[in-house]
Amino acid sequence: MSTRDSRGTSGGGNIRQRPDGRWEGRYTAGIDPGTGKQIQKSIYGKTQKEVRERLRKITSEIDEGSYLEPSKCRVGKWLDIWLNEYTENVKPYTKYSYQVTIKNHLKPAFGYIRLAELNTVMVQAFLNNLVRSKAEGGKGLSPKTAINIHGVFHRALKQAVNIGLIRSNPTDACIRPRGERKPIRPLEDEEVGAFLRAIEGHRFASLYLVDLFTGMRQGEILGLTWDCVDFRRGTIFLYRQLQQRQAKGDFGYYFTSLKNGKSRTITPAPTVIRVLQAQRKAQNEMRLRAGAAWHNDEELVFTDELGRPLSRRTVYKNFKQIANQLDLPNLRFHDLRHTFATISFQSGDDPKTVQENLGHHSAAFTLDVYGHVTDRMKRESAERMERFIHSTIAR
Repeated sequence: MSTRDSRGTSGGGNIRQRPDGRWEGRYTAGIDPGTGKQIQKSIYGKTQKEVRERLRKITSEIDEGSYLEPSKCRVGKWLDIWLNEYTENVKPYTKYSYQVTIKNHLKPAFGYIRLAELNTVMVQAFLNNLVRSKAEGGKGLSPKTAINIHGVFHRALKQAVNIGLIRSNPTDACIRPRGERKPIRPLEDEEVGAFLRAIEGHRFASLYLVDLFTGMRQGEILGLTWDCVDFRRGTIFLYRQLQQRQAKGDFGYYFTSLKNGKSRTITPAPTVIRVLQAQRKAQNEMRLRAGAAWHNDEELVFTDELGRPLSRRTVYKNFKQIANQLDLPNLRFHDLRHTFATISFQSGDDPKTVQENLGHHSAAFTLDVYGHVTDRMKRESAERMERFIHSTIAR
């Protein structure tokens, strides 16, 4: 097939039809500083109109000084670079979650696509497919998980925009799956009593009780150290949490900052302080029995028999066994925190106090999470209204 030239087209550059039928547009991208020669680039398309429009856009950007050379870097390669070079300021567990997301989801879907060729439609279809099979009863992912995956991809591509690899972030215009917050399941009053009776004599009884009546997160209570417990003032200072390394074969522990990075001091009920005093006595007895085998360099409040940090898995497994005994198979360790918050509101605590005890970033967030009304609170509200009605009528 003969070639045809279309020179001097609007926007500059040259267009010709290749022997294979495709259309090629050639343009000058700049001057090579090393040789002084022009840098010639080509774009291709199925029709002359398609190439002409693309060529007009490129040459216009060159004239305006806003042209960005399409990156040949592939998505998978960039994700590796981003993870290794641009996530040093995140917590180890967060970085590990990024690594898992990239390995299990983003690389299989986009790894071999060039960054310059990635577009919003591709990402949107990917997100939709993640949750579609779940909605149809398959093994898809929850909306919340899909939202998290989108978040990782968005952060990585935002950095690619910042350093000039791509012009815009394809994930910006995506419609994220709608994540519905699961209803919380705090213990009812009678269930709290049953739980306390069930943990009597249990090896983790003190830990469970302290957590129930302080609302600490699991990492916070496992990382609590004796220097943060002020028996004289009756307070607990929280500024870090204990996490377990997630790397394969590495089961070590490390401290990291709290979830929102903000420390807090809580003043628990006197019963909690007495339980902690009993825990310290029990730990001293364990230390004597262990002798030279005792290792608790960080002075953790809750340890195993040799002073080592408690495994999250072990604490949770024992908790689930107790929950099953109480015929509460869906109860989670985090529900102790929910129970503390609910009890606090039922007891008349104001939202600001509850927010500070829980370590939320705002009272508005606390109210959003715990805005539910329990049956007991409904009854008490009705009783208050009844007293008001009678007092008003009696006037």
